[in-house]
Formats: sequence, C-alpha cells, structure tokens
Amino acid sequence: MFSVQSSVSNSIDVYPPNWWVGMQESDVELMVHGDNVADDTVSIVKGDIVIKHSQALDSENYLFVTIDTSQSSAQEIVIRLTDSDGTTRDFTYALKDRVQGAASREGFGPHDAIYLIAPDRFANGNKENDNVEGYGDPVDRSLKGGRHGGDIQGIVDNLDYIRDMGFTQIWTMPMLENAMEQYSYHGYSTTDYYKIDPRFGNNDDFIALSDEAKSKGVGIIMDMVLNHIGSNHLWMKDTPAHDWINNNGKFVGTTHRREALHDPHAIDSDVKGFSDGWFVPTMPDLNQRNPKLAKYLIQNAIWWVETANLSGIRVDTYSYPDKAFLSQWTNRIMDEYPNFNIVGEEWSVNPAITAYWQAGSHRHDDYDSALPSVMDFPLQAAVVKALNSDESWNSGFISIYETLATDFLYGDPKNLVIFPDNHDMSRIFTQLGHDKDKWNMAMTLLLTTRGIPQVFYGTEILMSNKGSDDHGIIRADFPGGWPADSEKNALNGQGLTPDERWAQQRIKALLQLRQSHPSQFKGPLKHYAPESGVYAYIRETDNNETGTIAKVNTTQSDKIMVILNKKAVELHLSKYAEVLSTHQTLTRLSDGKSFKATDTLSLPAMSASVFIVQ
Repeated sequence: MFSVQSSVSNSIDVYPPNWWVGMQESDVELMVHGDNVADDTVSIVKGDIVIKHSQALDSENYLFVTIDTSQSSAQEIVIRLTDSDGTTRDFTYALKDRVQGAASREGFGPHDAIYLIAPDRFANGNKENDNVEGYGDPVDRSLKGGRHGGDIQGIVDNLDYIRDMGFTQIWTMPMLENAMEQYSYHGYSTTDYYKIDPRFGNNDDFIALSDEAKSKGVGIIMDMVLNHIGSNHLWMKDTPAHDWINNNGKFVGTTHRREALHDPHAIDSDVKGFSDGWFVPTMPDLNQRNPKLAKYLIQNAIWWVETANLSGIRVDTYSYPDKAFLSQWTNRIMDEYPNFNIVGEEWSVNPAITAYWQAGSHRHDDYDSALPSVMDFPLQAAVVKALNSDESWNSGFISIYETLATDFLYGDPKNLVIFPDNHDMSRIFTQLGHDKDKWNMAMTLLLTTRGIPQVFYGTEILMSNKGSDDHGIIRADFPGGWPADSEKNALNGQGLTPDERWAQQRIKALLQLRQSHPSQFKGPLKHYAPESGVYAYIRETDNNETGTIAKVNTTQSDKIMVILNKKAVELHLSKYAEVLSTHQTLTRLSDGKSFKATDTLSLPAMSASVFIVQ
C-alpha cells in the first residue's frame, strides 16, 4: 500500500503502489482511496504522463484514474486531487524501469520440483514478529488451528536444506495480510492484496526471500486468491461499488458443483450457484464481472511478478471466479510474460473437467484459456486408489494406466503439476495406511512420471495425520523449525527414526536424479499396460532440449526406466525390447548395481525400482 499525507490532513492510498514503463499494456488504472475523493478532479503537477480518464463508482471514497505511460520514462509523478471547494491533495507516484529480461522470465517447468510450504508451520526465524500490535490471533502452538510463528525468515534460514534436497521451486501458502480474529495462519482470507502479513515479515522480506532463493537456483511461486477475500478486508466496510461482492454482500454458500460450467444440460441458476456462492461467511465472494475489480486483480498479479521476481503463480480455487474474467486475467499475464507459468487449482478427479482449463486442450466450446498448467487431482486419486487396491484386470495399477491414457485431453500433460498430497488433504503416508512400501511406490512414481512434481513439506520424513483429518494437524509444525524443539530436527537429521531418514534420502535421491537428467524428465513418457502386478514405464530424452541441457548437466543417458511391482517377480527384461536395446545397461539408482538389457531381474514384493539406461 502506498500512503501519503495530503494538504487537508487525511491520507490517500493508491493501488497499485507503483508501476513500470515498457510494459506490454501501457494503460494503468489507479484505485485511489481517501475521504470524499470520488468527486475530485485529477491533474498532473509534475510528470509527463497522460491522464486518460477518471471514474467514481458508488462509494464517495474511491476514484479510479487511468494513466497512459506509453510515452513516459521512469520518473516520479505528482498527481493532484482538487475538491469542489478548491482544496487540494497531492500524492507522488513512481514509474520505474523494469529489470533487464523481466518480460522474458522463464517460469517453472517439467525440469523442476516444487516444495509446498505452510509458512506458519515450517520454521520460526524471527520471534519478534510472532505477535504484532493491532493484529489478533496471537501465537499459540498448542492450538492446532492457531498461529505457530513460522515466517519468511524461517524459510530463508533453511533455503540450503530445500536446495540440497533437490527442490528447485518453492510454493508457499499465501502470505498476504490476513487480519482475521482466528484461523489467520493459512493465508486464504486476504485483507490487503499489496501487503505481506507482518507476522510473516514485510514486503521487503518477501523480495529478499525471492532474491536469496534465486541465488541458490530456487524460484518462488506465489499463491494468489482471486475468488474471495477475508471478511475484515476494507472492502467490507467501504465497498467501492454495490456489485463488488457477490450476493449483495451477504453469505450464500457455493454449491461446489463445478460440473455446471460444462454441463450441456445445466440451468443458469446452477452455474450462478457455483460461481457466485461463498465458501464460508468469513470469505466474501468477489464479483469479477465488475471491470474495475477485474482490472485491480490483474494489475495486482503483475505487480507481484515484477516486484518479487516470481517464477510462477499458483491460483487458489481456479474455476470458482467468473469464467470470462479468468480468461482475461490469465491472458493478460501470459501476454506480459510469454515464458511464465501459472498453475490453477481445479479440484476434480475427472480429467475432462481438469483438462478443460489448460491452454491448448480440446474443449466443448470456444473458451479462450491461456492457463499453462493445472493441478493433476485425477492422477493423485488414481495413485492412491491403485496402491490401496488388489491387482486384477480392473483394479490396482490399471487406475494409473487408465488415468495417464486420458492425457490426450490435455493441451500439455508434461506441464501438469502432479503431487502425492497437499495442504488440503490427508498426508500421503496416512492415505496409504502408513505403509512405507506403498509410500515408496507413490513417491517414486510421482517424482518420475510425466508432469511437474510438488511435494508438501514433511512428506520427505513420513509426516502423517493418523486419527485426524483436521487441517491444523495435517499442517503440523516441521521438526527442527522451532529452536526449542531439540529432540527431533529434520533439517539436520537429529532424532529422526531409521524409516524417516530412509524416506528423506529416498526423496533426495529421486530429486537429484531429476536434476542430473533433466532432458529425460522433459521428454516423452512411454508405459506398458500393467500385467501381473507389474507396471513399467520409460522416460525418454527430449531431443529438442539436448542442446540446452548439455550446457548444464554432466551425466546424460538415453532413458530412465521405472518398474513398480506388488508381488515378488522374476522379470525378464526382454519383455521390454521395444524400448530397450540389447547392448544397453541398466544401473539401479538405489544400490548402483548394473544389469544387461537381456537379464532377468529378481524383484521383491512391493518394490519401486528406478534404472538409468545407458
């Protein structure tokens, strides 16, 4: 938030707080907020910008001012608001030069691995911001739904751990201000779109996190909420327009019937019931059909990408906002950053519903989706179902095979974000009945199959939520993130059980394989239909990438082969002659043992074997 004192002793707030010259879109719409600004006239006191127009809506305290920066250079502008009685208020607005290469920034992709963090629960690096004057919901680690004190500094302090594990991207749950009386730790009840919550740090801290992470080869993906705000947002006290909040600002719950958006038989009230309904009474649902609100949200996203040098955006509850707005929002960002990546959360296990939102997908209408990536909930559900089911002609690994066989629906299946679990569901170790072998098969598959893997913090040490599906338990504190917790520390290995150490090393080995062989994980996936409890697949070299990859990698091979099996088996590798040449050698990742492509493998039950094929 940009705030200055005026000549009549009240403040003016301007959003976005600054902008840049040389953007793809030269017009910028400023939301000016202050007492009785709606009827003010706007003029330039200093600067070479053009004011195209100004407009008030329903509140007397908001004025929307559109400026044209097409002929402007970086500078400080002084804008004057003149009231009908002749009094004036001036504010300074900065236009900045962009960082070199900002427009061509590369977003996260199939060569990456994402570490998902609940910042309040990962590590407390600064005890001074545990409680902040003026904010409720004080720190109480004994309260599962309360704030526990994790912050931005805690993430900065442990970037080496994240990098050394092999993660190349960090996605955190939202860290914008959530000035709510309770349950504020999760971050999904935004009360200021331009301000990091002070209990996590401040805007400069977030920028420093991004800079420090980038220096270590790790990108930052920001979690953005377009659908709703927190009920303590200023907009609920002083609403810019009567139609700013859906359902006249009153709680009406969403139906969650996302199928209504695609159903050829749907009635309009079902579509409206999904899109316009609120999640809960404390999360007012935004009406993005209002063009001023739509512009605000678009510019806010671009502002954070430029300000914090983001490598990606994750959009919460992607399909819930207005459908036309989503096209506008996503197209605008991708026009500005053609190589960027955005992943939308569409929680459906139906691949046809999920695929609809990805750019390039075959869809039933002419909807213009520019969304590069979608969270692959269908595959997550299929993996759990497969590993918890007995093998037969229609159960077990066939669930995974059939799900991947629907990849023809997606515009780019290699760019889907795949995951064993996330912050809104039971931990994968719990979903699999706390079975270490099943966990190993799930993690091996999801770190080697097509897509961009995302791992929830603590999954690498078998964190679980046995006996509870409460989100506060699922998002438990990471061992070692609080100095007072000395008995167990996942960051340095102290106090971990043998199983937890093994799991951590397994994840590390698989992630390091991705880093040493990125061409294979950008390349095609070829899989065999499951047979007798065995599922095998190959990751092949992406020939289009070899020139670039060779510059950043030392160990290259033709293929990566993965074999999952539930029963002990003598497996003749000649079965895979279509993808293995007789002269090739397979080296097992876990123990370094080598086999010829004509050998027979003795594989124990419930095993997940990864081979480097050369």
